[in-house]
Amino acid sequence: MASEEIQKTSQNYTDAGNEMSASFLAAKERSAQTLAKLHENPAVFRMLTGDRPTGRLHLGHYFGSILERVAMQNLGVNTNIIIADYQVITDRDTTDHIQDNVFNMVLDYLAAGIDPHKTMIFTHSAVAAENQLMLPFLSLITEAELLRNPTVKSEMEASGHSLTGLLLTYPVHQACDILFCKANVVPIGKDNLPHIEITRTIARRFNDRYAKKHRIFPEPSAILSEAPEIPGLDGRKMSKSYGNSIMLSATAEETAKLIKKSPTDSERFITFDPLNRPQVSALLTTAGLVTKRLPEEIAQEIGNAGAGALKKYVIDSVNDFLAPLRERRAELAQDMDYIKDVLHDGNRRANEIANETLNQVRDAMGMKY
Repeated sequence: MASEEIQKTSQNYTDAGNEMSASFLAAKERSAQTLAKLHENPAVFRMLTGDRPTGRLHLGHYFGSILERVAMQNLGVNTNIIIADYQVITDRDTTDHIQDNVFNMVLDYLAAGIDPHKTMIFTHSAVAAENQLMLPFLSLITEAELLRNPTVKSEMEASGHSLTGLLLTYPVHQACDILFCKANVVPIGKDNLPHIEITRTIARRFNDRYAKKHRIFPEPSAILSEAPEIPGLDGRKMSKSYGNSIMLSATAEETAKLIKKSPTDSERFITFDPLNRPQVSALLTTAGLVTKRLPEEIAQEIGNAGAGALKKYVIDSVNDFLAPLRERRAELAQDMDYIKDVLHDGNRRANEIANETLNQVRDAMGMKY
C-alpha cells in the first residue's frame, strides 16, 4: 500500500474538525437538537436504518450502528431495520449467497441485542407496496438532482461507464425505505446527509403537490452518528471487500488468525500515531473500543514489548468482548426456523404498513378506482 494512500486512509478516523463545512456544522446542530427531543419523548419518534446483505456484519457495524439501534430500541423509539437486498444489485451482477447473508444478518442483529418484538426487521424484496412508491417519487426529483448526489457521482467516477438505472435512482429508493413507514429520524454518518436531503425534498414536494390539506409524509431528521470511524486491521477503512474486518460471526480461532497476520511496521516501540503509524494505530483503536480504554494508554502499557504483545492484547480483548455475543449467536443458530419466522413476521408487518401508506398516496393522487 503506497504511503500516500495510507496517510489518506488514516485521516478517515482522525479528528476531521477542521474540514467541517458550515452546512455540516448546521446539520450537526440539528442532529443534537433532534437527539435531545428524542431522549425527552422517545415514543413520538420512528427510526429507520438498515444494511445491504453483501456479506457478514463486522465489528465496525457493531460500534458504528448496531449499538445505537439497540440503545434507541431500549429507549422506546419505534425502531425499524431494513435488510436492503434489492440494493445489492445496484452495483453487483449476482445475487449468489444473498439468502445466506440475509439469514446471518438476522442472527447477528439478534445476538447483538436487537429484539424482534420491539424492532421490525424486514427485506426490500418482500414489500411490494414500498417499492411501488418509487414511481410517484421519481416524478418529484430531477435527473440533475440525482446526478449531483455524492454516492451517484462517486460511483460514476469509479466505474468509468454508464450507471445502471437502479444505481442512478438509489437515493429515491432510500427515500421509499424511509417514508413508507413515515420514519422521522434516520441515524447516519455524515457522508449520507445528501440522501436525507433528497428524502426531505421528496416528502415536501409530494405533500405540496398532492396532500396540502392532510400532509402524508414527515420530513425526516438525520441523527449524525457520534461513533468514531473504525479502521480495519491494516489501517484502511474496515470493509468486507478488503478482508480486514473482524466478523461478528467469526470464531475465536478465526479472529486470532486474522489479527496475527495483520500488518504493523518495523518500529518496535508501540505508539498511537494514526497519521504516521496507521496499522499499529488501527490495532490500538480496536483494542480501545472493546476495552473502553484510550488507545494511547494501551500503547504506553505495551511500549517496548512490540507488535507481538500488541497483537496478543488485541486478540484477547476482542475475543473476551465478543464471547457473550458468540454464545448467544450459537444458541440462535440452533433454530434457524425461528430466524426465518422473525423475518417472515417483520415482512408481514412491513407489508401492512406499506399497503396503508400506498393507499394514502393513491388516494391523495386521485388514483383510487
